[in-house]
Amino acid sequence: MEKLWRWYANKSFMLKMTAGFALGVVAGLLLKEHSSLLTPLGTLFLNLLKMIVIPLVALSLIVAVNHSNPKDLGRIGLKIFPLYMITTAVSVVVGIALATWTNPGEGLSLPTDANVNPPDKPSFIDTILRMVPSNIFSALAAGDILAVVSVSVIVGLAILIMRHSADLKQQEMGELLYKIMEAGNEVVTKILNGILQYAPIGVFGITANTFGSQGLETVVSLGKFIGTSYAGVIILLVVVYPLIMKSFGVKVVKFYKDIKEAIFTSFVTSSSLSTLPISIKAAERAGISERVARLTLPIGATMNMNGTALRLGVAVIFAAEIVGVSLSVPELASIVIVGTVTAVGIAGVPGTGLIAMSIVFTQAGLPIEIVALTAGINVLVDMIFTCGNVTGDLVSAKIVDQTEKWQEKKLLNQLHKG
Repeated sequence: MEKLWRWYANKSFMLKMTAGFALGVVAGLLLKEHSSLLTPLGTLFLNLLKMIVIPLVALSLIVAVNHSNPKDLGRIGLKIFPLYMITTAVSVVVGIALATWTNPGEGLSLPTDANVNPPDKPSFIDTILRMVPSNIFSALAAGDILAVVSVSVIVGLAILIMRHSADLKQQEMGELLYKIMEAGNEVVTKILNGILQYAPIGVFGITANTFGSQGLETVVSLGKFIGTSYAGVIILLVVVYPLIMKSFGVKVVKFYKDIKEAIFTSFVTSSSLSTLPISIKAAERAGISERVARLTLPIGATMNMNGTALRLGVAVIFAAEIVGVSLSVPELASIVIVGTVTAVGIAGVPGTGLIAMSIVFTQAGLPIEIVALTAGINVLVDMIFTCGNVTGDLVSAKIVDQTEKWQEKKLLNQLHKG
């Protein structure tokens, strides 16, 4: 048994994950509806990731803030948020342009028995207020990542101020708290390493259930929508992201090799938040400084939804074709704006793409009943859209890190000259 464990543990993570995925596909196609028997394997994996994500985000941010200073935090924020907005808007445009060419809604009709209630559109003020929870422990228990991020930054800043206080007692308490947080962060990392050993089994369970539960008829009828969705994210990965990275001097092929585990995990789990622990480890391999990675990735997992934004662009054209509506250039421009804001406001958990579609359809005056038409293949398209989301988070983090390194190099050169 020990030899078997050593053999398994020594295999590369990607090899084990690929094997789990491939075996899951085969099991799903063979077992069909009976593949639900394997669901607990995948549910356990997702539960383990969700269990670790809140302490990981909280402790990582507190430690990262203490590796920086308030000036650095402000500078990184001023870089990352505009980058999120730009890449999200570009993703909506790519989705609209590609769907206009492929016509994914051609030949389909509006479902007559669909009943979808339009969700409330989250306002900017509501989003800001969500960042300050009335009860910290309730926010932690509910897994409200936006609240956890803001509270962690506040706690981190408080500890940082104590550590640099003129009062000796404040310094000692600050250092003690910092060491406790560092120790806690190390414990979380050890637990994460154990979870990753189980990951291939979890991937097997998730994949088997996904492919076993999706009827072939549904997949074939919405083949164009699925194909356009996958093609759109592939364009983001092989054209849009590389062009952005090249302009900042990033070695694209090496970067993708370094983050491949995060890309694969996001595809299988369909959750940006569940993938976050793997994304943070991948960022370290990609040479992104801990300070930048641990500050930007938790925020990106909540706010930077490039794949979801692309989905909205595809979905609007899809819906317009079904009802026979021709959208004007000003209408498309407004959809880009609404889609960008909606994608940024949607949390990184599975299924939120359907909610985002409902919001954008309502704003565009399109029947939200069409959302029900895509619900059957939501799992399949969520996989690729989440892949676009997570890759976008890592690309943005790498670009910010690159500019930070340029700035540090510039300061060093000025000091040498001085």
